[in-house]
Parts: sequence; structure tokens; C-alpha cells
Amino acid sequence: MINWDNHAKISLAATVLRNTGVVAYPTEAVWGLGCDPWSEAAVQRILQLKGRAESKGLILIADHSRHFAPFLLGLDKDQLTVFEGSYDKPVTWLVPHNGVAPGWIVGEHDTLALRVTTHPLAAALCGAFGGPLVSTSANPQGLPAATTGLKVKSYFGSSLDYQTPGSVGSARRSSEIRNLLTGEVVRPG
Repeated sequence: MINWDNHAKISLAATVLRNTGVVAYPTEAVWGLGCDPWSEAAVQRILQLKGRAESKGLILIADHSRHFAPFLLGLDKDQLTVFEGSYDKPVTWLVPHNGVAPGWIVGEHDTLALRVTTHPLAAALCGAFGGPLVSTSANPQGLPAATTGLKVKSYFGSSLDYQTPGSVGSARRSSEIRNLLTGEVVRPG
């Protein structure tokens, strides 16, 4: 198994991200498109590539919950324990939007979607970048999510700034999406 921490290709991808680029990388179940969530231009590029409306909002991933600290303000100890828990499948949590995340990330929602990724390459990429990344499935709206690097290339060709090596994890479906406050499953995983 490859150790992606401090890997040259992950370092290169992180540099591309810091320079407002768009990067494709594998996640737990599908390939994702990512960028710096604080760069409106990069986010708008992803939305344009996918044909996705900004109003839908986007998921952020990180390698550790501490990278989400500003977004978790106002949650109580029990809620934080649930958020930081270990799960047998990827879980994206909807947390109250506390005004920290930009509008181009939350869209028309009063919540923000956050996931601590367990995929080694995606986690290493977040770590090398130094914080959370946008993570949305690598596919044009209405088409199946890419599960191989080759499919990413067939969808986007040379319009991405970088594509990492690697392969998706063993999850059979995209992450489950749950509301942290209510426990409601918004999207089964």
C-alpha cells in the first residue's frame, strides 16, 4: 500500500489547490473534484465543469475534525462526539451553518456538509493542503459518478488542473448524508 503522506504527487496537487486550481482525486467510493473552498473562482469553475447550480451547496472534506473547528462552533459536547465518531461507512454530516462558510459553499441551505475522509489519498491531500477541501463527485450533472481515473479523463479531458493517481476505496456507495442535530438520513450511503 502506498503511503500518500509527503508523496510528491500529493504535494504537487496541494500546490495546485493553493493556486486556485481544480484537482480530481479518489475518495471512499467515487472520484471527486476538489478545490480551495475559500476561492470563489475555483468553486465556480467546479460548478461550471459539472453543470451544477450553486444553490445545491457542496461538501467539504478534511483529514481531521480539527480542520473543521470554525464550522463546528456552537455544537455541544455530545454533538461533537457524534461528529467525531468512527463509522463503518463514509458519513457526511449536515451541521448548522454558523455564518463562517461562504455562500458559494452552503448554497441555499442553512446547513453545511462536512466529512472527515477515511480515504488515505484524500486525507493526505487535505493534510498537505492544510485544511478542508471542496469534494464533489467527478461527473457532469446527470451522469454517473466516475469510479476510475480513466472515467474522470473521459468526462473532463484537459479541463482540470491536475489529477492524482490512485483508486477509490471500498465503499460501495457515495457517503451517507445525515443531519447532525436530528439524526435524519438525507441520503443513504
